[in-house]
Amino acid sequence: MATVYVVDDDASFRVAIARLLRLAGYEVEEYGSAIDLLPAVSTRMAASCILLDIRMPGLSGPELQDRLAAHGATPPIVFLSGYGDIPTSVRAIKAGAEDFLTKPVSTEALLATVGRAVARHQSALQHLDSLNASRARLGRLTPREREVFALLVRGKMNKQIAHELGTKERTIKAHRRRVMEKLAAGSFAELVAMAERLGVLAP
Repeated sequence: MATVYVVDDDASFRVAIARLLRLAGYEVEEYGSAIDLLPAVSTRMAASCILLDIRMPGLSGPELQDRLAAHGATPPIVFLSGYGDIPTSVRAIKAGAEDFLTKPVSTEALLATVGRAVARHQSALQHLDSLNASRARLGRLTPREREVFALLVRGKMNKQIAHELGTKERTIKAHRRRVMEKLAAGSFAELVAMAERLGVLAP
């Protein structure tokens, strides 16, 4: 279940928003200050988003946004503010916020924005999982298999690779087969796509 972190020093507003989100099927965690949120977010790797007030005692919303980015903990942030000033909203969006809503916000707008934010975070986590799995498979290649992999995805033919590495073409074919198996690539196109994700094709 996706989690929404509601961070607002207005207790009555926080409780009302939390109730609405729970009715919509979200798990909700409430925080009265920005600083209290940091440990919870940095230790969780599941689909989530943060509903964050702009102005709070201590650490402000934008300051928390900067702190989270520095920690590498980056669930999407939706800012909520009773002070919908343009410069603050522009700064928040430029710093990567999902959206900037002004209080009072309609139920429809709030749930639509939270839904988009959670879906984007879920997609990002799935991409990260896929990338980590590909990195783990890449780590199983021998040094020679990695050389063959790097040359293959650059469009080199078996004969060319054999010449470049000073070996026989049939040896390269065997290496190529093992590379495809170890990387769980179903096709050459999939192998190239994996190389792009892993940065193997970088200059």
